[in-house]
Amino acid sequence: MTKYKVNSKAKKIAKENISKNSKKKQGGFFSTLKFLFLMGCACALAGVASFELYLSSLPPINNLEQFKPNIVTKIYSADEEIIKTFTAYTYEKIELKDIPENLKKALIATEDKNFYRHHGYDLSGLVRSTVQNVIAGHVVQGASTLTQQLARVLFLNNERTFDRKLKELFIAARIEKTISKDQILEMYMNNVYLGAGAYGVEGASQIYFDKHLKDCTLSELALIAGLPQAPSVYNPFNNKDLAIKRRNQVLMRMYKMRYITKAEYESAKSADVKLAKVPQYYTTNKAPYFCDYVMKELEKLGFDETEITQGGYKVVTTLDYKAQKATDEAIDKNLKNWGLRGDNNQAAVFSFSPVDGRIIAYAGGKNYAKSQYDRVTQAVRPPGSSFKPIVYAAALEKGISPNDMIEDRPLTIGKWSPRNYGNKYRGPIPVYTALMVSSNVCAARMIKEVGIRSVIQTARVLGLETPIEYDYTIALGSNGVKLYEFTRAYGAFANGGFVVQPYAIERVETSRGKVVYKAPKTKFTHQLSLNTSAQMTAMLKTVISNGTGRAASIGKPAAGKTGTTDDNKDAYFMGYTPNVVTGVWVGNDDNIAMNKSIQGGTVPALIWKDVMKVATEPYGNADFNYPEVKLIPFAAGSNVKIIGEEEQETEKKQEEQETPTDNMNSEDVAKQVNKILKQTETPAQPVQQQAQPAPKPEQKPATAPIPIPMAVPESLH
Repeated sequence: MTKYKVNSKAKKIAKENISKNSKKKQGGFFSTLKFLFLMGCACALAGVASFELYLSSLPPINNLEQFKPNIVTKIYSADEEIIKTFTAYTYEKIELKDIPENLKKALIATEDKNFYRHHGYDLSGLVRSTVQNVIAGHVVQGASTLTQQLARVLFLNNERTFDRKLKELFIAARIEKTISKDQILEMYMNNVYLGAGAYGVEGASQIYFDKHLKDCTLSELALIAGLPQAPSVYNPFNNKDLAIKRRNQVLMRMYKMRYITKAEYESAKSADVKLAKVPQYYTTNKAPYFCDYVMKELEKLGFDETEITQGGYKVVTTLDYKAQKATDEAIDKNLKNWGLRGDNNQAAVFSFSPVDGRIIAYAGGKNYAKSQYDRVTQAVRPPGSSFKPIVYAAALEKGISPNDMIEDRPLTIGKWSPRNYGNKYRGPIPVYTALMVSSNVCAARMIKEVGIRSVIQTARVLGLETPIEYDYTIALGSNGVKLYEFTRAYGAFANGGFVVQPYAIERVETSRGKVVYKAPKTKFTHQLSLNTSAQMTAMLKTVISNGTGRAASIGKPAAGKTGTTDDNKDAYFMGYTPNVVTGVWVGNDDNIAMNKSIQGGTVPALIWKDVMKVATEPYGNADFNYPEVKLIPFAAGSNVKIIGEEEQETEKKQEEQETPTDNMNSEDVAKQVNKILKQTETPAQPVQQQAQPAPKPEQKPATAPIPIPMAVPESLH
C-alpha cells in the first residue's frame, strides 16, 4: 500500500514537471515574437521620429509670399498660329479675412480635415495610402494635405510617383516653417487652379457665377470647394450634373463634421446652379472646340490639367488654321443665308487627313460662347441617306458590281414599305445610279440582298461604335451616329480601305524647348479591299458630278454623299478628296424639324464646299490613285442579273393568276393592258430635289421593253 502511494506521488510530480517545461517552451516562443514586434514598432517610431526631425530641420523658403503663378502655356496650330494661350486667365488675390468661413470649412472638410493639427503632412493618411498603393503595385491613392497641394502647385507637377511624393513632403515641411497656417490656407486659395481659366477662389466665383466670393451662397461655395480634385471633370460649364454631384459630396462632408446644420445641408443640396455666361476669354480662343479636344487628348497622354495650364508648355497641334477659319466663317455665313439664325440652329464640322490622321478643322457648333456642347464627339444623330455608302460597301465586298442592275420600284420587307422621295421610281437601273440618285428602295433591296449582319459588320470595322439596331431600316440611316466616327469611316473610302485614327497633337515642348511628347506613327487598320474603295469612290464621284450633291462641287476630284432624314431633323454632307475627309451636320439642338428646303444637298453641301476649297489648297487638283473603274450606262436588253428581279417575277405571276381573262371582251383586255403599262412606267424623276435622272445611253432606250402578260390575247400584242 505504501509502495503504491509512493509511485502515485512520483507520477504526479513528473506530470507537473512536464507541464512546467511545456509552458516554459511556449512562453519562450511567444516572448520572442513579442520582442520582435516591439523592436519593429520601436524602429518604426524611431524612423518616423528621425524623419520628422529631418523635416523640421529643413530651412524656410525665401520670398514665398510674393509667388504668383507663371502661366505661359500656349497651343499652336500646325501653321504656327497661336490658337489658345493660358495667359488669358482670371487671377484675383483675396485676403483670408475676406474669404467666407463656409468656403474655408468646405475646403478643409473635403481636402484636409486635420489641416490645423498637422505639420504639413498627415501620417495616418500617409500610412493608409501607402498600404493601398503597395497592394495595387502603383500609386492609386494620395494623402496630400493642403500644404502638400500648395507645394505641388508652387514648385512641382502632378505626376503620381513616389519620388514626387517625397519632394512634396520636404517642400510642405519647409512651407510650414516659413508661413503660418492661415497664410498657407490663403496662398492655397489664391493659387489653386479651379478650371475654366480660373486661378484662385475669387477668380472661380467670377467666372462661374459672375459675382464676388463674398456674395456666393453655401451651395456655390461648396461647388468651388469640390473643384481642386479634378478641375476639368467637375467644371460645371462642361458637366453640370457631375459638378452638382461633387458639390453634394462636399456638403455631406461639411454636415458630418458639423460645420453646417441639417437644414443648411438640405437647402444647399436642393439649390439649383445658376451659372454665368461663358467669360470673354473663351471667345478669344481661335478654335475653342478643338482646344477642348486637345486638352482631353493631353490628359489621355498623362498630362494633368493644372500641369498643362501652369507648365509653360508649347503644344503644337495638327490644326490648319486657314481651314479652321474658313470652317467658322462657312458655318456662320451659310446658316444665316438659309435663315438658321437662332441659338437652337446648329452645325458641326470635322475634317481630317485619311492618309496620316491629322485633324485639319474642327467645329462642334456655331458659337462656343453660347454653347460648349461638342456636336462632333458627343451628339448622336441619324445620318439619313449618307449611311447608304456603308450598305453599298458591304455589297461590293460580297462581289456585287457598280454596273450590276437593281430594281428601283416599291417593295415591302415584313411590315416595312420604304418609298422614294416624291414616290418617283425608275425601274431597273445600275447600282451606281441607285446610289447617285439616292434611291431609298434600292438601298432597302441592297441590305436585303447582302444581309443586315454584313452591313453592321462593315459599319463596325469602319469605326462606328454607337449601338446599331438589327433592322432593315438602318439602310436609310435610321440609326444615330457621331460625326467624328462617321467621318472617320468615310476616310477608308479615300485611303484604299485603311481606317486611320485621327489625332490632334504633334508634339509638346517645355519652356526650354525640350520635346516631352511626340506623336507616334499613325495607327491604321486595313478593313476594305482596294477594289471596294476604288468602286465606292467612282460611285460617290457621280453624286457630286450628276447627283444629289452637285452643290458641293469644288472643281477638283472629290466624292461624297448627301443625307437627309425623313422628318427633316438632320442634314449631312460627307465627302472627301485623296487628302482630306470632311463631314458636315446641320440640325436643331432640340431635335425639332427644319424647313424642308434644308437638305443634305443644300446647307451642309455648301458648308462642305467652303471648307474643302481651303483645306485642299496645299494638294492642288490631286486625283485618287486607284485602278480605273468604268461605270457603264444601262443598255436595254443587256444580259445582266437585276437585283430584285426574282421578286418582280413572283409579283407578275401573282398578277397573272389574279387577272380574269376567260370572260373578258377585247375592250376589257385593252383596259387591263393599259393599267399594267401604267404600273410599270419608269418616270425619270430624282429621289431628292437635286437628283438627276439616270444617265441614258446614246440611241438606246432607257429601259427594257415592258413585258406583256401572257393572259393578253395574241390579237392585242
